[in-house]
Amino acid sequence: MEDDDDRRYTVVVNDEEQYSIWPEGRDIPGGWREAGRAGTKAECLAYVEEVWTDMRPLSLRRQLESLAQ
Repeated sequence: MEDDDDRRYTVVVNDEEQYSIWPEGRDIPGGWREAGRAGTKAECLAYVEEVWTDMRPLSLRRQLESLAQ
């Protein structure tokens, strides 16, 4: 069962400010960087839920903001 996952993860973010989690100790895929938070899967997912409040990619948010001006 996935909820029993006792591995450690790190939160990663890309240039579009989209978040994911990645197993600690594995190379982070290109285009992603560490977001400064690590822990259990549940802890990392809770952090992502807290900080990723706008699911739209950064480029889309910027485009919509420029159209609104």
